[in-house]
Amino acid sequence: MSARDNISQIEDRGLLRFLTCGSVDDGKSTLIGRLLFDTKTILADTLHAIEKTSAKRGMEAVDLSLLTDGLQAEREQGITIDVAYRYFTTGTRKYIVADAPGHEQYTRNMVTAASTANLAIILIDARRGVLPQTKRHSYIAHLMGIPHILVAVNKMDLVNFDPAVFDKIKADYLAFAAKLGIKDVKFLPLSALTGDNVVDRSEAMAWYDGPTLVETLEAAPGAHSEHDEPFRLPVQYVCRPQDSANPELHDYRGFMGRIEAGSIAIGDAVTILPSGQTTTVKDVQLAGQSIGSAFVEQSVTLLLADEIDISRGDMIVKSADTAPAVTKAIEAELCWLSETPLEPSRRYLVRHTTRTTQAKLAGIAYKLDINSLEQVGADKLQMNDIARVTIKLAQPLAIDAYADNRGTGAFIVIDESTNNTVGAGMIVKAAD
Repeated sequence: MSARDNISQIEDRGLLRFLTCGSVDDGKSTLIGRLLFDTKTILADTLHAIEKTSAKRGMEAVDLSLLTDGLQAEREQGITIDVAYRYFTTGTRKYIVADAPGHEQYTRNMVTAASTANLAIILIDARRGVLPQTKRHSYIAHLMGIPHILVAVNKMDLVNFDPAVFDKIKADYLAFAAKLGIKDVKFLPLSALTGDNVVDRSEAMAWYDGPTLVETLEAAPGAHSEHDEPFRLPVQYVCRPQDSANPELHDYRGFMGRIEAGSIAIGDAVTILPSGQTTTVKDVQLAGQSIGSAFVEQSVTLLLADEIDISRGDMIVKSADTAPAVTKAIEAELCWLSETPLEPSRRYLVRHTTRTTQAKLAGIAYKLDINSLEQVGADKLQMNDIARVTIKLAQPLAIDAYADNRGTGAFIVIDESTNNTVGAGMIVKAAD
């Protein structure tokens, strides 16, 4: 039975968002191109275009990396600069894959790509082994809360498919992963260029008896499946229909938003934060129809039994669940995204779920040296810097630690004067 036949026997496990990262020229874009090519997700005109580009470069085979290196500047330099997102399906599961740039100066791009990923593929060139950039990307993936890591040892064809090379890289990476506290890490030898162990099993690596790349992706747990998450619904909009022809809508008040965690059903007791008022759920609606109950990532409307003053930015939680902390000061890991340095004396806006509030930097505990992964002192942040900071807020936020809930544990920093997003943060805890 072929790998494709095995895949067809696996049940639909929903959408999987994953990230590819690693050092420059490790083959990230080629690997994604191989996935798109072997899963027959490429349109005929797209394939024809990259065939022409490959021929212009004097290549005998099609350069599959061109499927993700979409910017003309990237094509001319032969590197990935921005994050390239691609979508494909194997028939039993849908995927969103992000191809993160390999250069240190594009750390902010990788942070952006990692923020929504549930699995990271760390590519390692079999000839070069574990490099500093491998460690940097592994650290960022771990910092961003990606729960599953797949180390793909690429270009095995260039080391004669030697199992000793694979075993050495595996041992080196495990030693490093243990220091970071990475728990779920798997290893896979492959060749993106030739397709060995990507979709079909490699005859040249009969010594490897584990799953192929696609089989690993098919079996990967989906988002929100790692642990039970308490219910969280940030209120995005308060719906008050005005229809004189329909008097039944006169008293209608629905609280609309996207469920960031957990589930909700009619009759559940809920608490409104930050006010702390309590009530019960009278109805759960989707597209105007009562559905009785709803779960994470659904956008729904809740009707409540009591008249409570609720506005955009408030959060609805189950009274029986562990409540988020309500605080006006947070401790967080902050990645600075802007070319303009962070100015400690300036006020910024912090947007957390659906609430936006003024904020000010209260202190920088340390900055991460992205090369050595050591913590160093700092009094300011430049673009691509990652630091542990304390931020004071003008209004209280209902927060979870990012490690517990990525939806309610993340925030962005906005420059008030330009409305540009200048920072992205992961909440560690409420600050004193």
